[in-house]
Order: sequence, then C-alpha cells, then structure tokens
Amino acid sequence: MKAKVYVTLKPGVLDPQGKAIQHAVELLGFSDIADVRQGKYFEISLSGQEVAAEAQSAVTRIAAEVLSNPIIEDYRVEFEA
Repeated sequence: MKAKVYVTLKPGVLDPQGKAIQHAVELLGFSDIADVRQGKYFEISLSGQEVAAEAQSAVTRIAAEVLSNPIIEDYRVEFEA
C-alpha cells in the first residue's frame, strides 16, 4: 500500500516562492497565470501488514506531526493499493 501526502500553505499565508515561480512563468510568456502556490509532496510505502484503518491513522499522524507545520500548512492524504 502506498500513501501520498500533499502539504500546501494555508490560504492567506504569504508564499514568496510561489510568487517567484509566477514571475518566472510570466517572463516565459504565460500571461494568464493568476496565482502560483508551491507545496510539498511525499510518497510513503507501507509494508502491507497493517490494517487499512491503522495505516491511515499512522500516515495521518506522520503528516500532521512530521511533514507539515500545522500553523501555516494544510495536508491531504491519499491511499492507493
């Protein structure tokens, strides 16, 4: 089983890296870009011995306590078999 964790800045949190990317994209001629927000992506491979509910709980805890800063970031967890 594989878990995918997406971590993004919360709405309203300034994103200077996203703004720099937006500026670079505009310099390349893409003028219709309204906003760019950057984030982080993680893949976590699970051994397959855990029950699905236990795996989801463990990965959610990892995302909340290790992979994201809950003050300024949100996270989303997805699973695939």
